[in-house]
Amino acid sequence: MTTPGEKWTQAYIQAWRTNDPARIGALFTDDAIYLTSPDADPRVGREAIVDGWLEDLDTPGTWSFDWWIVREDAEFIAIEGRTTYPAERDYLNLWIVRLAADGRATAFTEWYMPRPHRTDET
Repeated sequence: MTTPGEKWTQAYIQAWRTNDPARIGALFTDDAIYLTSPDADPRVGREAIVDGWLEDLDTPGTWSFDWWIVREDAEFIAIEGRTTYPAERDYLNLWIVRLAADGRATAFTEWYMPRPHRTDET
């Protein structure tokens, strides 16, 4: 059975792959807060989140993302991942997501740490 955190993360990745404004917006409540790093200026509200995403988007097909849930409670998810941009570099990621009862995010904060570019999985 898919958990709410897995379902949300899968939907996020699909939105990331497509950069579809409707998919992006569907992830968040009207008053959600999105932080691209813990000390970044927050994007507040669904419209600001979608606009910010589209201003700073990744081109589909230029990245891959492997992830796993570190912790999940009724309203909280911690997701660890690795984003690989084959032409650039790799990042280790930590996402903290707070969910509303309907499964949309009320808050999203990400941390990403660049790693030396690797061309193999060793």
